[in-house]
Amino acid sequence: MRITVILCTYNRCRSLRTALESLAASILPNSIDWEVLVVDNNSPDQTRDVVAEFSQRYPARFRYLFEARQGKSFALNAGIREGRADVFAFVDDDITVDPWWLGNLSGAFRESNCAGAGGRILPEAGFSPPHWLSAAGRYALAPLAVFDKGSEPGELHEPPFGTNMAFRKAVFERHGDFRTDLGPSPGSEIRNEDTEFGRRVMTAGERLCYVPSAVVYHPVSEVRLRKKYHLAWWFAKGRADVREFGVSKDGLRFLGVPTRLLARALAQTWRWSLAIDSSRRFANKLNLWKTCGAIKDCFRAPANRPPTWQSSSSVRK
Repeated sequence: MRITVILCTYNRCRSLRTALESLAASILPNSIDWEVLVVDNNSPDQTRDVVAEFSQRYPARFRYLFEARQGKSFALNAGIREGRADVFAFVDDDITVDPWWLGNLSGAFRESNCAGAGGRILPEAGFSPPHWLSAAGRYALAPLAVFDKGSEPGELHEPPFGTNMAFRKAVFERHGDFRTDLGPSPGSEIRNEDTEFGRRVMTAGERLCYVPSAVVYHPVSEVRLRKKYHLAWWFAKGRADVREFGVSKDGLRFLGVPTRLLARALAQTWRWSLAIDSSRRFANKLNLWKTCGAIKDCFRAPANRPPTWQSSSSVRK
């Protein structure tokens, strides 16, 4: 089996070094031929120098690729085109991987017919969420990039997160690339490029596996522990959902916005204003911000907009 780990980075040479150190310490069977392809998305810092250092220390293990078009999806798609593998695995530039991460994740492809796989994304040891953030909601910790479905392996019924997932190369040939109207880019924190692709693959009938022993540790920075960050994240999530799923042409609309969305915003405003418990109150506010994000993107989204991913011809055969 050949695996390319695609790591897209922008202006984070310090955390990149930590991520690459952890990848260099990976333990895999000799039967697996693997590489790390670092896609530099036009960084103004010392990213190129950091990757050059690792390429010298570990010949044939680390490669550098420059992608000038700003936006994570452009970088991801460039990595897919240049990867030399049967399987593409994905991590971010601010993580550390368990030494057995890639070996365990690749096991899903050796031992089953799954099209893709995802593992656990955990915060660093000792982390606890702030008192104002309720962890009870299904995706309450998603802004912290936490993905944990327990310790039992099995089939995934929802898409994995982008910093710990892998897909067969053939999946991209069949279903296309990451959508470039989704994913972080200059001036925009709209995401969903990873989960949209996973949903697209599952909707086509492909099987995704959950590998809890494939663990990635994602630091929770001080910025992510601010209410302002969570509000902005969920606002962008509402916008991303409209881009992914479109705007239904059914029902009444006001200035292009479905009236059901406006009614939802009013109801959520009421629940937010009446809540007494601080975590419940903030959870209601996050729901409202997500709806407001969806309303904003309704102004730019035609009803039932067709998908905008690339054709499979962009994947190098």
